[in-house]
Amino acid sequence: MIVSEEKAPMPLPVKRAVMKFGRDLSLARRRRRFSQESMAERIGISVSSLRRLEKGDPGLSWGTIARAMYVLGEIEKLNQLLDTAKDDIGLVLMDEQLPRRIRSRKPSAESGAL
Repeated sequence: MIVSEEKAPMPLPVKRAVMKFGRDLSLARRRRRFSQESMAERIGISVSSLRRLEKGDPGLSWGTIARAMYVLGEIEKLNQLLDTAKDDIGLVLMDEQLPRRIRSRKPSAESGAL
């Protein structure tokens, strides 16, 4: 059975993070002295959508969030959200699967090994 996103309850840590993002976005906008109208126009959304974004509405698209980050000059932070080089859990899981020993093989003429 597939549960739709709208019916699945949002975990409290997710809700808090989305709301914090909205508050931080509002603060960043105001620090840059952008009105809601100016910011909405730069992002390409309506003022009411920007208000929803700043209130932490989880229904807005990643594209809208990415454009907001770009307008604020913070798009690189979005690129770093799940940097696989810094994925400690994933790296540990990969390391657990490494072989304990690697046996050397005699190079053949076809392998191109020196």
